[in-house]
Amino acid sequence: MLMSNLALVDKILVPQGSEYMAVCRGLKRVNAKQPIVQPIPIGIQPVKEYLQQWSKAEDFRQHISPKILVMGLCGSLNQQYKVGDIVLYQECLYQQQVQECNHPLTAKIHSALSENSERRKPPLRSSVTHHWLNAPLYCVRSLTSDRVICSATEKRYLGETMGVDVVDMEGFAALEFFNQIGVEVAMLRVVSDDCHHDIPDISAAINPDGSLQPLSLALRFMLQPIAATRLIRGSLQGLKVLEQVTQSLFSDGNVAL
Repeated sequence: MLMSNLALVDKILVPQGSEYMAVCRGLKRVNAKQPIVQPIPIGIQPVKEYLQQWSKAEDFRQHISPKILVMGLCGSLNQQYKVGDIVLYQECLYQQQVQECNHPLTAKIHSALSENSERRKPPLRSSVTHHWLNAPLYCVRSLTSDRVICSATEKRYLGETMGVDVVDMEGFAALEFFNQIGVEVAMLRVVSDDCHHDIPDISAAINPDGSLQPLSLALRFMLQPIAATRLIRGSLQGLKVLEQVTQSLFSDGNVAL
C-alpha cells in the first residue's frame, strides 16, 4: 500500500520562480494533506546564505522539518539522461567534496513513485504525461556548479571525468546544511536540458541574492535564439513533468483530474 505523503516528507524546498510554481500546481491537484513548499534562491552561494539566515530565526528549531525533499530541474551530463527524465539523487559533489542524500528516505520516495506509476495506466492526455509514467526512475550522482554549464562539450567532459550524471546549482549547499543538523534530505529533479546541445549562458542574469533578472535573461536569449528556443522548450517539458511527478508522489494514488 502506498504510504501517505506526510510519511514521506514534511517540507519541500524548490528553487523560486517557475520550478516553485510547477510544484505548487502539482500539489493543488492532490486531494490530501500536503507538505509545506518553501522557495529557495538560485545558486549555491545564495542558498548557503539563505539557509544560514533561516537558521538564525528564534523559532528555527521548532519549525525545522525532520524530512525534507528538494525538488526542481537539472541538466544532463550523461547521454543516458534525456529531457523529461526523472532522477533521484544518491549524492552530490562540489569541488571534490561529497554530500550524501539520506538513503532510507530516498528509497521510500523511489518505492512510492514506482508503486504509484505501476498502479496507473497512462491516461490519454499529453505526451509528457505518457512519457513520465512510462519512464524509468533513475538514481544518479549529481554535480553542483557555481555557474551555468552552457557548453555541451563541457557537460560531457564533466560527466566523464567526474563520474557524475546531472548538474544543478543548489543541491550540495542544501545537503551540507541539513546533514550538519541531522535532517533527512532526499532530492528529486527532472532533466530540462541534455548534453548534446549548448544552452545560453544566463549566469549574468542571476542576481547575487539568487533571483533572476528578466530583462537580462531576455537579452541573453536574443543573443542566442536557437539555443534559447531549445532551452525554453526543454524547460517547459521539464516543468510539466515536475508538476506531474509532484502530483503523483503526494496523491496516494488519488489524483484530482
